[in-house]
Amino acid sequence: MTHASNTQTHIKFKRVMLKISGEALMGDQSFGLSPPTLERIAKEVASVNELGVEICMVIGGGNIFRGLQGSAQGMERTTADYMGMLATVMNALAMQSALEQNGVYTRVISAITMNEVAEPYIRRRAVRHLEKGRVCIFAAGTGNPYFTTDTAATLRASEMSCEAIFKGTRVDGVYDKDPEKNEDARRYDRVSYDECLSNRLGVMDASAIALARDNDLPIIVFALDEPGGFHGILAGKGTYTLVHG
Repeated sequence: MTHASNTQTHIKFKRVMLKISGEALMGDQSFGLSPPTLERIAKEVASVNELGVEICMVIGGGNIFRGLQGSAQGMERTTADYMGMLATVMNALAMQSALEQNGVYTRVISAITMNEVAEPYIRRRAVRHLEKGRVCIFAAGTGNPYFTTDTAATLRASEMSCEAIFKGTRVDGVYDKDPEKNEDARRYDRVSYDECLSNRLGVMDASAIALARDNDLPIIVFALDEPGGFHGILAGKGTYTLVHG
């Protein structure tokens, strides 16, 4: 993969983690995968990959199965969480397919060993893939129940020495209250890790925020639905909230 020439926009980050929810892949459906939505996100990731940015991805599984909901319905929590992890592998394979159709070499790396469909997580091998310009999609969370994919994204971003986590959501940043329900909701341009935790701002779960804080890893919250959002923010444009120390 050719890296960006000096004539292109200056890019602030060399290696980033893109975290998106499973629900983001549903489009306007109530369940499952929307092929047009997958294609749109894949094109966005491909455009960033062409800039020479090394990309890690973690995708949630909530469009297929959510462990917490399963356990709330009487299923044993550990079993429900493992089912949720398997859902993230399905999403990762779908995204791999969409990316490769857009000419981006991609590896799915699973925290649960399933050699027929994904590579096992070996840190040095994953770093080598990134250095070769491949997108690495980390699936199956951390491989442990009771940890969310937000925590998995922060863990892998730390292990891969990513310079930032890009958290794609339905809104263009972090607000003091839900902007979809409150017209007077105020968006933060910048907010600290501790404010996120003390005010329960819902950027990520508490363990993910704490891990990002401990590793001084900035989180950029932006609207995934905004065309060119991921690409634009990397080029210094767009609307987002920066979560930092």
